[in-house]
Amino acid sequence: MKILVTGATGKLGTKVVETLLKTVPASQIAVSVRNPEKAESLRSQGVEVRYGDFDKPQSLDTAFKGIDRLLMISADGDNETRIRQHADAVAAAKRADVKFIAYTSITNAKESKNFLAPTHQATEEAILKTGIPYSFLRNNWYLENEISSIQAVMSGAPWVTSAGNGKVGWALQQDYAAAAAAVLSGDGHENTIYELSGEPLTQEEIAAALSTVLGKEVSVQQVDDTAYANIMKGAGVPDFLIPMLVGIQKGIREGTLEIESNDFEKLLGRPATPIKEGLEQIVKEISKNN
Repeated sequence: MKILVTGATGKLGTKVVETLLKTVPASQIAVSVRNPEKAESLRSQGVEVRYGDFDKPQSLDTAFKGIDRLLMISADGDNETRIRQHADAVAAAKRADVKFIAYTSITNAKESKNFLAPTHQATEEAILKTGIPYSFLRNNWYLENEISSIQAVMSGAPWVTSAGNGKVGWALQQDYAAAAAAVLSGDGHENTIYELSGEPLTQEEIAAALSTVLGKEVSVQQVDDTAYANIMKGAGVPDFLIPMLVGIQKGIREGTLEIESNDFEKLLGRPATPIKEGLEQIVKEISKNN
């Protein structure tokens, strides 16, 4: 059996491969990356490094050749670009006769009104049309996405949000990576959908957990989207990113990331890492790097 992970030098991809290496022989693992030189550490561990670029579909024909199980990690970029890239990757997987595709999607993808959902709806549909057995890993929100907010709080700022009472099922990237590795290396995951989510929490609840971790009160500043955009701009966030950040807050406010699920337990035999423990890990990492 040969497993291939795309985007394996990214944060999630790196964690997936590291997790796989604990139970799967390196000779059975391959990665597809745009910059093979960035994957030298994986090559040195016996992982096969292949060149594959979602913008160059012909490179994927070679990258996916002889692969039994493929993990397609969703690319970065706007919806239009990602839909095109993913469609090309799925078509290449079909041409290469890949036997199984796992794909990192978004919570409640089929019905979601989240601004990020169109990419995942289109990609899930493209995979279904191939007839290749699949597993849709519908990931909620990475706790690491909040690092800049946590850093701001550690520097004395409030927790700023325009998400209102919307809830998020935050979990550590490592939990999502472990779930993906379990699907890739395990049996019985053909034609499955996993809603991977931590306990749904409001902004006040995550701020309260952070308050406990830091041993100081963390105040929450609830603002509207315009004020949020202005605060982000004042904090030095590049202009092109601000609409995306506002879109994320709006999606949370509208409940697009609020989902109750025990699918982490199904795959890992345990729930997602508790929020306080996850925050402790992140705070420790931030402190170490400062």
